[in-house]
Amino acid sequence: MRVVLILSLAALLAIAGRLFWIQGINAATVAEKAQQVRQREEVITPTRGSILDRNGTTLAVSVDRYDLVIDQRAQEDAVTRKKRDGSNGREKVSWDQAIKELAELLNQDPEDLKKLVRPQGDAKPKGYVILAKGVTPEVKNEVMEVGIPRLNALLRSERQYPQGVIAGPLLGFVRNSEDQTSLVGAEGLELSQEEHLRGTDGRRKYEVGADGVRIPITDIEETPAVNGQDVQLTIDSDINYIAQREAEKKQKQFSAEWVSVVVMEVKTGKVLAIGDSAQLDPNDPGATKPEFRRSTSITRAFEPGSTGKAPIFAAAIDAGVVSPLDEMRVPHQKTFTKETIHDSLPHSTYDMTVAGIFARSYNTGTVMVGNKLSKQQRYDYMRAFGLGESIQMGLNGASAGQLAAPDTWDRRQQYTTMFGQGYSQTVLHTASIFQALANGGVRIAPSLIDHYVDADGNAIEREKPEQRRVVKKKTADEMLKLMESVVDSGTGGKMRIPGYRVGGKTGTGQAAGPSGGYDGYTYSFAGVAPLEDPQFVVVATMYRPQGSWKEFSVADTFTEVMEHTLNTFDVPPSSTKSEAYKVFVGKDQKKPW
Repeated sequence: MRVVLILSLAALLAIAGRLFWIQGINAATVAEKAQQVRQREEVITPTRGSILDRNGTTLAVSVDRYDLVIDQRAQEDAVTRKKRDGSNGREKVSWDQAIKELAELLNQDPEDLKKLVRPQGDAKPKGYVILAKGVTPEVKNEVMEVGIPRLNALLRSERQYPQGVIAGPLLGFVRNSEDQTSLVGAEGLELSQEEHLRGTDGRRKYEVGADGVRIPITDIEETPAVNGQDVQLTIDSDINYIAQREAEKKQKQFSAEWVSVVVMEVKTGKVLAIGDSAQLDPNDPGATKPEFRRSTSITRAFEPGSTGKAPIFAAAIDAGVVSPLDEMRVPHQKTFTKETIHDSLPHSTYDMTVAGIFARSYNTGTVMVGNKLSKQQRYDYMRAFGLGESIQMGLNGASAGQLAAPDTWDRRQQYTTMFGQGYSQTVLHTASIFQALANGGVRIAPSLIDHYVDADGNAIEREKPEQRRVVKKKTADEMLKLMESVVDSGTGGKMRIPGYRVGGKTGTGQAAGPSGGYDGYTYSFAGVAPLEDPQFVVVATMYRPQGSWKEFSVADTFTEVMEHTLNTFDVPPSSTKSEAYKVFVGKDQKKPW
């Protein structure tokens, strides 16, 4: 008894000493540690901003979805829940009944679901079992009414693209973040505009008991999340649909590697549509080959062919070395410093106007015109039109193409660069060149993003795109007449649109092979309408079509897209007559090709 008494007193003394240390001397430190153990912090994920077209049509949006998870531990023999008849009473139902109701809501097999809800046989209960992923808020609410204990709904965000493939390569797609708690951009605008779309995380702090449940009487400290900004584009989804449809149709017609169509506003540089034949559904990006998950209009550089003659003729007219009605004798082939340049088809030697050379797209005549400028002059004008630098408008992977400095041009390249070979550019570069010519000689940097909208609905304007005068207005006006000559009397006859004055330039370029040399073709048309007051540029480009190059045409692609664009914006038919120039010297204007 004495031994027991001594040991008891010793134990009490030790406990008293410990209590004195904890509650007296070290109370603040212990309390702080206890609070740290009790305290939990949650990240409040903001809602990702939407992507809209120019008319407010939703192209990408985040929606709330829920993952249903259950803790199998400490389950009772029956489910006690609130009565489902609307009264305030409670009822007990069997697990089988509750699981059957749950299976109906989730459209799952009751037997399979039972294995997830309750541990089977001698299996050890699990603390975290996923029953379903990505259910809607409506389904989640119905599931919670079943009353199964320890079943939780975890909120997560899901990205949806209601318009499917419309502008898919521009929108891009998302992926899960590294910590699997949110969505982040993986490609396209979703990636490049991550800073605007993402928003700012919030924080929530609260205290929990030993069972992990929040202590009701404790305070909650919360910093709200700031939702991401909406990104409103210049794209018109209806026009983009037509552009994609026509690009896909043309690709199938000639089994081309790809076809791209770009529509741009002349007076603003805003891109109204980018249609790619290889379509991407952001809801299922894995179904598209990786090389086509970005728009070919900005990523694929190629030798443009005769559309590349436009900057050369504009430069020569702007520098005053030629005028549209200057006369030249143009043979089928001609030798310049030991380099023989020839046209695609043999023709007689013609006395032609400068405008006629452009209309019929003769290489020999083009070199005769371009030779009136120095190599440096031609290069400077080409650079001023935007060649040799990438066009940055919010899309990753933009190609700059290639434009070598003039002092590195070899004996032949100094001539081929006049008719669209020996350098490369994208479809968007082509559209930008013709935008400048149609806009009185002022190039406006192409834009795809119009403005942002914050979480409070306030519009946040972007900086205005850079503007630069490339050629004089008089030069640009003359180039429109040259382009009208192409459609009225030259290679672009199939590009006519009833009721409207149309101008443009055709282009057939050789496609460089991977191991050197040329083993294919690129066919393009860049057109402007209506010429009395230019509103829109449409460029259609087909890369590596199969068959005879003489049959290649994107005429119907251009006319369908341009007609739809003119109708969409209610552009009235032309009320003025053509101002196209004569092609040949003299009265006879109908000479064989």
